[in-house]
Amino acid sequence: MTAATHASLFPQVPDSADAVLDGLDPEQREVATALHGPVCVLAGAGTGKTRALTHRIAYGVRAGILQPSTVLAVTFTNRAAGEMRGRLRQLGAGGVQARTFHSAALRQLQFFWPKAVGGEVPRLVERKVQLVAEAAARCGVRLDRNELRDVTGEIEWSKVTQTVPADYPAAIAKSSREAPRGPAEISQIYAMYEQLKRDRGVIDFEDVLLLTVGILQDRHDIADRIRSQYQHFVVDEYQDVSPLQQRLLELWVGDREDLCVVGDASQTIYSFTGATPDHLLNFRVRHPQATVVKLVRDYRSTPQVVHLANGLLAQARGRAAEHRLELISQRDPGPEPVYREYGDEPTEAEGTARRIRDLIAAGVPASEIAVLYRINAQSEVYEQALADAGVPYQLRGAERFFERPEVREAGVALRGAARAGGNDSLLDDAVDLPSQVRAVLGTKGWKADAPAGSGAVRDRWESLAALVRLAEDFAGAREGATLSDLVAELDERAAAQHAPTIQGVTLASLHSAKGLEWDAVFLVGLTEGMMPITYAKTDEQVEEERRLLYVGVTRARLHLTFSWALSRSPGGRASRRPSRFLSGLRPGTAETGPRGAAGGAGGIERGAAARRKHRGPVRCRVCGKTLTDGGEMKLMRCEECPSDMDEALYERLHEWRSVQAAETGQPAFCVFTDKTLMAIAEAVPSSETELTRIAGVPARKITRFGADVLKICAGQELAGDAGED
Repeated sequence: MTAATHASLFPQVPDSADAVLDGLDPEQREVATALHGPVCVLAGAGTGKTRALTHRIAYGVRAGILQPSTVLAVTFTNRAAGEMRGRLRQLGAGGVQARTFHSAALRQLQFFWPKAVGGEVPRLVERKVQLVAEAAARCGVRLDRNELRDVTGEIEWSKVTQTVPADYPAAIAKSSREAPRGPAEISQIYAMYEQLKRDRGVIDFEDVLLLTVGILQDRHDIADRIRSQYQHFVVDEYQDVSPLQQRLLELWVGDREDLCVVGDASQTIYSFTGATPDHLLNFRVRHPQATVVKLVRDYRSTPQVVHLANGLLAQARGRAAEHRLELISQRDPGPEPVYREYGDEPTEAEGTARRIRDLIAAGVPASEIAVLYRINAQSEVYEQALADAGVPYQLRGAERFFERPEVREAGVALRGAARAGGNDSLLDDAVDLPSQVRAVLGTKGWKADAPAGSGAVRDRWESLAALVRLAEDFAGAREGATLSDLVAELDERAAAQHAPTIQGVTLASLHSAKGLEWDAVFLVGLTEGMMPITYAKTDEQVEEERRLLYVGVTRARLHLTFSWALSRSPGGRASRRPSRFLSGLRPGTAETGPRGAAGGAGGIERGAAARRKHRGPVRCRVCGKTLTDGGEMKLMRCEECPSDMDEALYERLHEWRSVQAAETGQPAFCVFTDKTLMAIAEAVPSSETELTRIAGVPARKITRFGADVLKICAGQELAGDAGED
């Protein structure tokens, strides 16, 4: 993807209602102009559904057909709601409410509670898991951490499917779910959890929806007041609506027909939370007069990526598969998807990091690259590999941009400079808005050159650098813009949670990647047991795993790489198999689905570890036991076996590592982990050859740190500038 222009980042507000429709394709235009009656938009990945939705609302507002205050647009994440508010503001349709279901319901609950119930709304429980743990303990049930999380999920599922504790065993028997504990036990814990909430006068997020539904059902006067306020409804990601959310929507809408829903059954990936695509697929049954529009022109991905995505779904089964959309790429051809097989997980991570470094060297911004995995526990090995490769990264799910301390400090400094105007000596040499911002943020740690490595120092710099780039783009799009104008823009973006781009590779789970896109996507760890996940037992659960992989594939604009490792650890038995979902897509494999999927073209590349001769198991050098733990393999011994480590040498290495980390701005483990330092202190290598035999000391680190480490092991003093490359 080419860099965004100033105009695309800060577009001019259309000068008329008709101008809002400029640039829409025929199907998007049909969505935008269908302002009356029920409308169902079936929108595939990358087809511009958010664009169609926001232009629909903006066109209705600008044409005088819709009043901004009477429109309620509902989506599923705060980020998506913020993005929608930002786009509507750019289209001249400010004042429209764009919220999540929970946010909209909580606002109504807070407003109407005094009238409907009296007093103040009960406070929200801060740590639901802790309360579930207490409920289990009172029931005499001991839960480990994973069971506690799963039981909490069962309680949430029960509430969004409107299942009371006594009915849980029967409900679970009818569903395809597998209870993490005995249904009777969970029913008992669920009932005790509800009792504890009542005793303490607290509610949880599911209660927000349940209580709002209860008030609207019982108090027709309040329901009528909400319906008079909101007369036009838009629901995004409708395939993820739960029965409870659907009931709330029905109460909001009443007997009217001014409802527009948008979704894609092939992207239903939250059924474990109670979501179901049935509401989307049955929309025409409930609303026979509905206008149905299909968006299939894919503006995001190349024909190669789209072809593979279509092939993946062509093998699917079930009702959602029967309603799949065949996407048609609107982009020029790009590179073929790549398949890479590795001998073990660390080698897979290192190979991925090398490929990412090559892409960045070729001009792909780090912020346009993502590594996506099935579960969050897979991230650690990629964090380590990227840090070792000197590639900055960010974990998806970290704190919001505008809530970061450095961003708050920068906002205060910019606001102060804007108020001072020409009286601020910091701005004496600044000739334009970008130079003013650079001068102000220079006092907060911004420099023209990024600090080396990753860690807190690099994270702070990336946040400030994002603000500098935003100022440059803003000045390019708004001639004569002042510092006060930029501060106002930042305030609006903060309110909409419309953050600027951070320059780092994104590490994210497939679930958290929904709704995002990148130039290059690496789908990693694609083995049986991980994709599909091992606890996906039924056909429906396996098909949801396929849809989850489809979501990952359709995040990629240009570069797409699939990878898997044959074993978990170096020297481990190569017993793993690539995901069944890749059969029929990667060359040399047979189709597994019933529909004859079109195989994805493109060569298969094998990683270095897969080409190497199998090395056999790693054994403890003390007792001879086979080692499987990564830390033990670095030490070449069991944790409990006696150590012959040189304690003084370990301390010198530890001190040296601290200096290195401080100088490069990296976390200490990015230099060497504690286990690697222990292994070095036990082996006391005297040459590079001996140093290379220690796990965790790759050739690149020997080049960078080898001389220092060998001097320390030999008892030699380092020069005054020791540690610098």
